[in-house]
Amino acid sequence: MSFDFSKLSDPCYFAENRLPAHSDHRYYRDETELARGISSFERTLGGVWQFAYARNIDAIPQGFTAADYDCHDWETIHVPAHIQMEGHGVPHYTNTTYPWDGHESIVPGEIPTRENPIGCYVKYFAVPEDWDNVFISFAGVDAALALYLNGHFVGYSEDSCTPSDFDLTPYLVSGENKLAAMVFRYASASWLEDQDFWRFSGIYRDVTLYTKPQHHIEDVAVRAVPMERDGYSNAQLDVHLTFDDAAEKNVEILLCDEDGDCIWEDEASISAKTHTFSGDAFVVLLWSAECPVLYHLLIRVRDAAGTLQEVVRIRVGFREFCLRDGLMQINGKRIVFKGVNRHEFDCDHGRAMDPALFEQDLIALKRANVNAIRTSHYPNSSRLYELADLYGFYVIDETNLETHGSWMRNGACEKDANSLPGDHAEWLPAVLDRAQSMYERDKNHPCILIWSCGNESCGGRNIYEMSEFFRRADPTRLVHYEGIFWDRSYPMSSDMESQMYTKAADIEAFLKEHRDKPFIACEYTHAMGNSCGGMHKYTELAEREPLYQGGFIWDFGDQAIRRRGRDGEEVFLYGGDFGDRPSDYNFSGNGIFFADRRATAKLQEVKYNYQDFTLRPAWNGVEIENKSLFSDADDYELRMTLLLDGRKIWETRWMGHSVAPGETKFIDTVPYKMPYLGAGEYVLTASLCLRYEELWAPAGYEIAFGQAVVVPPAGAAARLFDVLGLCDAAPCCVPLAACGDLRIVVSDINLGVQGAGFSLMFSSAQGNLVSYRYGGRELIEELPQPSFWRAPTDNDYGCHAPADTAQWKLASLYRRCTQIAWSTDDEPLTVIDGYFGKAGTGERRAARVTVRFTYALATHPAAHCTVTYTVDAAGAVDVALDYEPTDGMPAMPDFAMLFTLAADYDRIRYYGYGPKENYADRHRGARLGIYESTAAEEVEPYLRPQETGNHGGVRWIELRDRSGHGLRLTGAEPMEASALPYGPHELENARHAYDLPRSAHTYLRASAGMCGVGGDDSWGAPVLTEYTHPNAARHLRFTMQGI
Repeated sequence: MSFDFSKLSDPCYFAENRLPAHSDHRYYRDETELARGISSFERTLGGVWQFAYARNIDAIPQGFTAADYDCHDWETIHVPAHIQMEGHGVPHYTNTTYPWDGHESIVPGEIPTRENPIGCYVKYFAVPEDWDNVFISFAGVDAALALYLNGHFVGYSEDSCTPSDFDLTPYLVSGENKLAAMVFRYASASWLEDQDFWRFSGIYRDVTLYTKPQHHIEDVAVRAVPMERDGYSNAQLDVHLTFDDAAEKNVEILLCDEDGDCIWEDEASISAKTHTFSGDAFVVLLWSAECPVLYHLLIRVRDAAGTLQEVVRIRVGFREFCLRDGLMQINGKRIVFKGVNRHEFDCDHGRAMDPALFEQDLIALKRANVNAIRTSHYPNSSRLYELADLYGFYVIDETNLETHGSWMRNGACEKDANSLPGDHAEWLPAVLDRAQSMYERDKNHPCILIWSCGNESCGGRNIYEMSEFFRRADPTRLVHYEGIFWDRSYPMSSDMESQMYTKAADIEAFLKEHRDKPFIACEYTHAMGNSCGGMHKYTELAEREPLYQGGFIWDFGDQAIRRRGRDGEEVFLYGGDFGDRPSDYNFSGNGIFFADRRATAKLQEVKYNYQDFTLRPAWNGVEIENKSLFSDADDYELRMTLLLDGRKIWETRWMGHSVAPGETKFIDTVPYKMPYLGAGEYVLTASLCLRYEELWAPAGYEIAFGQAVVVPPAGAAARLFDVLGLCDAAPCCVPLAACGDLRIVVSDINLGVQGAGFSLMFSSAQGNLVSYRYGGRELIEELPQPSFWRAPTDNDYGCHAPADTAQWKLASLYRRCTQIAWSTDDEPLTVIDGYFGKAGTGERRAARVTVRFTYALATHPAAHCTVTYTVDAAGAVDVALDYEPTDGMPAMPDFAMLFTLAADYDRIRYYGYGPKENYADRHRGARLGIYESTAAEEVEPYLRPQETGNHGGVRWIELRDRSGHGLRLTGAEPMEASALPYGPHELENARHAYDLPRSAHTYLRASAGMCGVGGDDSWGAPVLTEYTHPNAARHLRFTMQGI
């Protein structure tokens, strides 16, 4: 028998000879093997395989599956791996559009014929002599697999993300066996796998040969539920076993805690294919994301003679998850999902992930206070669920189903007869098969609270039937589906209202009218590029609206592929960079982590918004609001740090601050007296830190903080305290020589201002300040310029903000000086007539000189601004930028002064909010202090260069070279500032980081405030109005001083 290629386009044909799905438990020959974690019943086939690449079916090497067709001399490929990541074909990124769109015109079920790459795999192997039966498991093959052994057709399988097991026993020969597989990039199943990700193909998860003992447990189904009627103090355990035979066997079962102490056991002699063990009324600790307590279920199977056949161990977590009183509850408490969507992706290997990354990812998320993961949009590797059980994450397990491109076109819902899966009866078996395969494999993991019917597949009866399957199979979990938002014909398909990218205000309005279901945002805070602005609107809503039970950020990490550039440098490539069309380009760059798993600045905000404790420090104590469900504040160490003008002067730590879950308490019995050292800005930070080492972080790791500018009590007097020896030197502005009057040189074209060790020059020809020398060094490389523009963010592009505000880009590039006025000391400003010396040249002395430039900006209608410089005898220059509104102008992206210094001035020190960049709508996770950095370090490496490096609340910022000389800007009031190796236009012009020019300057910017970065979505949602700057009067004041 051979494979019938015509079946590839039959949606009813999705499996042949594939074994039934089963739980993902492992089994061992004895407890010695169990302790080592290595089973002699298994053998991996991962490694090097023979390989041939065919462009389409017609190009497949004829007869290669035959036993006598020698493939030893073929090229080789690694397994697991994607074919495209191994150099055959190219990766292809597209969001909703099917990858064949524009190449071949086909309808659902049909497959491309001209371009349907097939991977022809061959593996030669021998099996151990004592294996009486042999099976094979493919954990993940994209998109369809036809399997042969020794020339015999074994079977076929679809569903790229759940295992495909086959019985090889009938086709084995002694000695060397030849396994041959055809892996098709496209089959009818491809219509069901239109996720927003890179489109790969190949054997990308593990391949395992295995044998079974004489008596074998095929499937384990565990139900571990605490009893609500007993206040969750007792629990019930049901363990349903399915065997591969009905012969007599003896089974022992033990439930042990983490210390190995047995808390329940049972034994039975079984002569059937199924048996259920049940136990109740034993006391257990409950599993939750906060306290992920696991027990070990140990099962021993012996034959009738008492010979041990196999040993199975399964982790068990006791927890109740249900809808009660209209709310989703975990162990009797209202749950709030502080979640992240996570694609399974590795920048070096695609979805064939390095196994170490699973644990690395979950540790990083745990440290960021994330408590939930949605497996967008397919079942992940089993390792993910094992670790989620262990580390404590609530999981929405999502069926491998997305048909976005069959019903949505250019962002609009366009349902028609080709929309899938809809009510099409021919697609229902495949849809249900995917649900069952996921359920059977994953059902024993306590981390999974919700089964999801897939993603963005509109609605219809097929989705409803899938939801009913989950309810019948598992009444201990809930069912989720977001697509009912687009098709309300079967609203009962989802137990909760689930929407994506709905604004927080609109969610609140929706819930005022619809109170029949709890609400989650299955995707929100679209983290594309410089984003996540306004995230706090959602987390604050969850605190005041019980029906809103949280959401899942889109998403975990940028999907970009790491390569080497032309000069050997590391580069990250996105859609379109491989010549792949159609493509959605950098739309895959939506992560709170970069593709190489470095944290983005966005994570600073996520961690703060997701923290379970709110701390509000004050001079006489700290208020702690405990938003956790099961943890007392006293489980953590409380630390306090005091800054004076940004310098740490004191810190302490203590225990004994009990605040129960759900309580808010002011801790006013703290064992300290705050030091008062006279006038200045006092900033108090309170933190909760781990008392003890956890799996995911060391003792002392901070899990929550709060910060406030505190005011000393009235009448406080300076006292001596044993303050920390950690104080930074306060910024000072000491002139190079004793201050005296300024020497003012009025020449024809230029106005010179000279003081003790410094000088400035203003040019009537240039209409600008052209020189500021301090200590013999020129600090201004190019003319200072008003800047009203920023390098557009991905969110800016998505809502067409660059087009709407483009006049401000012109205004930043082009301006004409229309007036110059100047004066000394307290004299009124005098407008010059063309050039400085027209009314006479000469020198004079003064304590202060002021020069004002008025600019007509290249806008329509014409707008104007003024820049005023006031120089004092110490070399300090007060700078004022002013704008009065001109009717018809759009909102202003930024309002700043931009100074260009030599690239050597790249060492940054500032007193403001840091350490990572922050913006008007994304600053709550930043904290006030003195920070040091470099211009290069301030650039966040977004996939597409864009606005970056901004800091709010800046009191002062300074740039220095290696010798310590440079320039400092001090705000008249807290301002925004940045220092970067690129200007906004250079950032804007680059599509990739490698497109940026070699840095020749450092750009120092002081701003009265740019607009926020937004993040409700990246394809239409503008920055929230409260974080924008409409056409109105704006003013900026700061002092410039050489160092």
